[in-house]
Amino acid sequence: MSECILSLNTIRRAYKSGEGSLTVLDGAELTLSRGEIVALVAPSGSGKSTLLHLAGLLEKPDAGSVIIDGQNASTLSDAGRTALRLKHIGFVYQFHHLLAEFTALENISIPQMVAGVSPRDANNRSMELLEKFGLGQRASHLPGKLSGGEKQRVAIARALANHPSLLLADEPTGNLDVVTSNIVFEELLHVVRSENTAALIATHNPELAARMDRQVKLRDGRLA
Repeated sequence: MSECILSLNTIRRAYKSGEGSLTVLDGAELTLSRGEIVALVAPSGSGKSTLLHLAGLLEKPDAGSVIIDGQNASTLSDAGRTALRLKHIGFVYQFHHLLAEFTALENISIPQMVAGVSPRDANNRSMELLEKFGLGQRASHLPGKLSGGEKQRVAIARALANHPSLLLADEPTGNLDVVTSNIVFEELLHVVRSENTAALIATHNPELAARMDRQVKLRDGRLA
């Protein structure tokens, strides 16, 4: 039986809007198994970022439950949610958000050391990931000396550094040109599969979505 890494159960989320409220998610449900890569396809403004924030424990649903690797986040304190997120979840955004004053290697090592990994082991893991992305020779380069595609590769490697059970990505190659986007995305899929990580990747690009194991579409607050 496949191991369930993410389970969203009848998720509801609404925001105050003027004197009323705007319902963004209304009974959304999703399960994601280890090693499975799923495309989240949704137009702008439909709630995909909200869904990713809820799955990543950055927000709390108004109703429903978020279960990460068998743990119901709704039963946890804020500190417990933070610990669960640090241990089990990696994030990749459209923009790399690398720390400009640190090298590529250091950008990947820092989150590991925050999680309690020794500097030596963190550096070894960082080099392993840089090699997987073909960036071994760029380890000592600052972000300002890297191309856009290289920066995004480092950001993806950083998200995978702590061996997360779940990778969440919001348009991870949306800020790159078409050729670079295709190359980086193919590398992302390859490395995520080699790490046996479950991944939920939001994209507007139907060609990129078609490369994943399956697609879910967010419409009227629900997933189909």
